[in-house]
Formats: sequence, structure tokens, C-alpha cells
Amino acid sequence: MSANIFKRGDVWRYRFQVAGVRYRRSTGLASRRSGENLAQHAYDAAVPRANGGEPVPTLAELAHAWIEVHRPVSTAAHIRSAQLFQRLHMFDLGAKPINEITTLDVELARNLYLLTHKSASANHWLRIVKLLTMWAVKRGMLAAMLWHVSMLKVQKRLRSILPLAAARAWFAAVDETTAHAPGIGTAVRLMFGLGLREGEVISARWEWINWGRKTYTPGITKGREVEPVPMANWLREHLKARCQPAGLIVAKPDGKAFASGFARKAIRRANNTFAIKRITPHRLRGTFATLMSEVGVPIQTVQRVMRHKSFTTTMGYLEKNLDVAVQAQERISQIGRL
Repeated sequence: MSANIFKRGDVWRYRFQVAGVRYRRSTGLASRRSGENLAQHAYDAAVPRANGGEPVPTLAELAHAWIEVHRPVSTAAHIRSAQLFQRLHMFDLGAKPINEITTLDVELARNLYLLTHKSASANHWLRIVKLLTMWAVKRGMLAAMLWHVSMLKVQKRLRSILPLAAARAWFAAVDETTAHAPGIGTAVRLMFGLGLREGEVISARWEWINWGRKTYTPGITKGREVEPVPMANWLREHLKARCQPAGLIVAKPDGKAFASGFARKAIRRANNTFAIKRITPHRLRGTFATLMSEVGVPIQTVQRVMRHKSFTTTMGYLEKNLDVAVQAQERISQIGRL
């Protein structure tokens, strides 16, 4: 974008907008060429001023800066999402200065993304664009976000939970396929039995277990919370058989930490063995929350052990267990016969 010039009487004037601020001035010149040069000079001077003395970056430059700044402090999954967006999904937005990106630009880029991706994925794409733009606002590169695009409405679908009756055999199937790396079997048990996130499992340490109180307190969490989680007897027995004085609970045979996604292949194979669909590391966490809710644990307590800022986030993890509904219907039917 550059300045637009127009004539008022015998004199050329210009107007443009930078970082939400509108500029409208007279060049005082009757020559169009001279007026265009003066207007462009005014625009080129306004851009660095609006950006604290630095040129306004393109979206591609902004994404690169965000990744470099956040690489040491964000999760690996968060960084990978930004890198994938930067490498493959910027379309024409990447080359545009961020103060020139309009609502139409974002909508058209999202339409291109939708040619090969579903609506839910497009919403994630939009969240990344918003994340980068709001970071630019926070850093003073923009006065405010200059575009506004709403999320697409997405049809919700029932998410899977691991049936309690199948859990033991399912764990055995995971163990069978990961004999070369037995830590993976322990990892899925921690996700299921403590509701840990994948990153929290990777960083889990023996020192954070309180055997006397029968609790585990994650020392590194997404929200920086420190909240002890009670350990069931079956999980304590599994861990005690492998207990070490210190160090990582889940590790490769050489003692090094696993990378993100380390359990997905084994989980997929166990799912296929038992014809269970869509169980993932995060759905094991959702299973943990659902099972706690079903046995009567108050939502506030579930929220605390899940380490959520809001109970509404916790509610989003709870799924309807149809087996419980069937049992309730049977009890109602028997009451009706009395």
C-alpha cells in the first residue's frame, strides 16, 4: 500500500493509513509527478514512525520473529504449528506488510486453505494469524488489529473415550507393540490414570511422586500450576515395580527424553486391535476427566486436577459415556416395573 493522491482545485493532496492512523495532507504542488513523490515520501516516513522507528514487517517476517522469540518458552507443538503455517499456508499474505493486510485478504487466504482442509482446521489456521497479529500489536508494530474475520461454524462430533472395561487389555496391546521401548506403556498409563498432557508425561520425574500421600505433582505444566493428583492403586503398583531414585519416569532405553508424538503409533495399533476409534494422547486425558465426573467428583475438583483456569474448559473435556446411560435406563425400566 502507498499514498493515494487526488486533486483539489489546482493542488494535489494525498491520503493514506498506517497502523490505524489516517493521514490526509496537501502537497501544495500543482505537478502530479511532484505531488506523487512528496506523498510517497510522507508515507515512507510514517511507516517507521508507527513501528517505533523500525520498518513494518511482512507477515512472513513477523512469523519468523515470533518463532525465534518463543522457541525457548513455548511448547514444541505450538512452535511446529507456527512453522507449518509459515512454510506452507501463508499464501499471498506472507509477502504483505502486516499493516496492509485487510479483512478481505484474510478471507481470501482462508478460502485457499479450505480447498484442501476442513473447517475445523481452517479455524486453527485463523487462530495462528490472529496470534501473530496480536503479538504485533503487543510489540507496538501495529496500533490495533486492522482486520476482523469470524471463526467458521463447525459441526461437533462425539469424541471417543477409552472404555474402562477394555483399558487393561488395551494397555497390554500397547506394551506388546512397544517391547523395545517400555516407557511408552508407562506413558499411556500416566495419561489415562493422571490426566497428564503429552508434554507433562515427557517431563515427568520420579522425584515428583509422593509415595506416602499417594499423589503425583507435575513439576512442569502448561499453565505453570502446581496441583497434586491422587494416584490409583493400580497405577502406583505399576510405577513401584519400575521405581528409580530420580530422573525421568518415561524415557528411551538410552535414558533420553522422548520427542512429541512418541506414543501415537502404539496407540493407533492398540486402537486397531480392539476396533476402538480416535483414542489419542489427548483423548486419554479426556477419558480421565470423564471417568472422574461419572463417579461423582465435583467439577471444581476435576478442574483443579486437570489444571484448567476455568471450569468451562474442563466441561469441554467431558464426554457422554453411553454405557453409563444404558445402565441408568435399565434401572429406570426396573423401577417402572415395580
